[in-house]
Amino acid sequence: MKRPPVYLDYQATTPLDPHVRETMLPFLHEQFGNPHSKDHAFGWQAALAIRDARAKVSSLINADDDEIIFTSGATEACNLAIVGVAKEVGPAKRNRIVTVETEHPAVLKTVMDLESEGFEPVLMPVDSDGLLDLAICDEAINERTLLVSVMAANNEIGVLQPLKEIAARCRTVGAIFHSDAAQASGRLPIDVDSWGVDLMSLSAHKFYGPKGIGALYVRSGVPIRSILQGGGQERGLRSGTLAPALVAGFGVASELAWERQQQDSELFARLTGLLLDCLRRFQPDLHLFGHPTRRLPGSLNIGFPGVPAEQIIRNLADSVAVSSGAACSSAASEPSRVLLALGVDAETAATGIRISMGRFTTEAEIKIVAEAFKNVVSQFRPESQRRAAG
Repeated sequence: MKRPPVYLDYQATTPLDPHVRETMLPFLHEQFGNPHSKDHAFGWQAALAIRDARAKVSSLINADDDEIIFTSGATEACNLAIVGVAKEVGPAKRNRIVTVETEHPAVLKTVMDLESEGFEPVLMPVDSDGLLDLAICDEAINERTLLVSVMAANNEIGVLQPLKEIAARCRTVGAIFHSDAAQASGRLPIDVDSWGVDLMSLSAHKFYGPKGIGALYVRSGVPIRSILQGGGQERGLRSGTLAPALVAGFGVASELAWERQQQDSELFARLTGLLLDCLRRFQPDLHLFGHPTRRLPGSLNIGFPGVPAEQIIRNLADSVAVSSGAACSSAASEPSRVLLALGVDAETAATGIRISMGRFTTEAEIKIVAEAFKNVVSQFRPESQRRAAG
């Protein structure tokens, strides 16, 4: 029987942890109640599961339970944060919304769309490592700034931004600070108080929970309104019936992430080092896109000089699952806009391959992957490189 491909695209999504799956199953069958039905045991049981999950999610990021607003995922959470604040406050006194060129489209497109509502979008550039220059932040974030949105960890190159320093600048001028932490949650210890964020987006399926559920952390007192009309659930900020199975799964995934954080980080560091060592043995000039150390554990974006990522990925498909960029935009044929933002030329950007390890990745799999890369890349190396390697 043919072995399935080794999965190394954990930044796109993760498999359900078995404990998460077992927690969800009863809510897909006998415990089917509507958590908003307050007149019978079926609703009470579902509501209790929601309350328990909310406490687990809040504990993961050191928030209060009532500061967690469940959404359909991080995309909705980012939209609620940005549009909800913009519509509640309006552009009369503060009309600047500041973000970064390398943000996820859920932030970038939402910010740009608000230009038609009288807001001024400001996109900050990054340096060649993908990091924000704090001097640029100081220029961009001023007394006219309503909201700043900076992701904790980039979804393509895994670079970690200096959130605490950006938050301090926001506090100085009275701006609201939002961070998309979809990639960071479950991989990094998060403390919304010490980080200084006012709003934070989370996604369960990025850390072994189910797809279709996420959350927005809303610090108490932040001016925000709902962007959906309906029954006024979730403190009036997100109307719609919650799915107990998804929410319960999110809660257990959060609990497991908190318990396994150190263990997972140590595993990711070991596997990342092993893979890089193996790849550099046959490709010493391997590109590593993004900051070499200030990056998400278990996240790599690499390029083999002169060999387009598309060719490698297509020929690896039977043995290794990796991607050429973010799942939300990898269907596009153009080079990654994130890599281009680093100042990389289009030809080099076209070599970028995103590799991300997870809780279930093994050292044996990493060795298999390294050998598979070696075999495939050798077929497409420029003739001069093949002669040098020989």
